[in-house]
Amino acid sequence: MTLIEVRDYHYNPDRMDDYRRWAAEAGPWLRRRWDMSGFWVDCGEEGQLFGADPQPSPHGAANVTWTIRWSDRAERDAAWEALWEDDEWNALWERHPGFEGYRQLSVRFLEEVAPAP
Repeated sequence: MTLIEVRDYHYNPDRMDDYRRWAAEAGPWLRRRWDMSGFWVDCGEEGQLFGADPQPSPHGAANVTWTIRWSDRAERDAAWEALWEDDEWNALWERHPGFEGYRQLSVRFLEEVAPAP
């Protein structure tokens, strides 16, 4: 089974330049250690809402999204626990522009319904 972790962040737009600089270092560091399929930052285009009740979030659309592929939840949980014990990560995290900049973050898990051939 493959488990995809999707992490959506609503980071303070006034601090996105600082976040982008940090992400340019953090994204490649994480990719070298984890099976990250993507680490994206908002490009400035207006988002779109559709559906029967297209109400925007009070924080707007997420402006940072990561996706990580795991074999299962146990692998994921162990990797995240080990991350905070890694001296190199902690040094990188110290350069983060500020946790208080996160207005909201959400984590969800997806599994593939129809695997590719």
